[in-house]
Amino acid sequence: MEKLVRKAMKGDSAAFIELIKCCEQSMYKTAWVYLKNEQDMADAIQETILTCFEKIHTLREPKYFKTWMIRILINHCNKILNKQTKFYELENVEQGSCDNEMETFEWQEVLLSLEESSRIIVQLYYYEELSIKEIADILKMNKNTVTTKLSRARKKLRDFL
Repeated sequence: MEKLVRKAMKGDSAAFIELIKCCEQSMYKTAWVYLKNEQDMADAIQETILTCFEKIHTLREPKYFKTWMIRILINHCNKILNKQTKFYELENVEQGSCDNEMETFEWQEVLLSLEESSRIIVQLYYYEELSIKEIADILKMNKNTVTTKLSRARKKLRDFL
């Protein structure tokens, strides 16, 4: 992946497209945790791709591309949520339809049993395979807070399952 990032940083658009293809599932799952609406998720992902394309030259370490991209995605998701809360009550926001695969549906049901702040931590830790430190950096939290929320989420998931 680092080779692709280096090529993309030099202006290789084919390498950038390949990077995005490698990360599309991660972006989808992360956006779902926040937005749960297909249209909003598509908007956030599209904005993230555009931002990454325009700003990839500012990335300092190619090995952190995925972490950098997820942080940008989270920021776009939060912007969409902030716009929604100005115009709608959160209870009235329509939940989007997700993949038809049973595994995806079950995972989403399990995630919904968690509070939102724990949901994203579980998603980033288990499905994006980010470290506690990377998650803390992305979410701008203390490492101990992330560890505690992850531990509590694990307990709740065990009880749920």
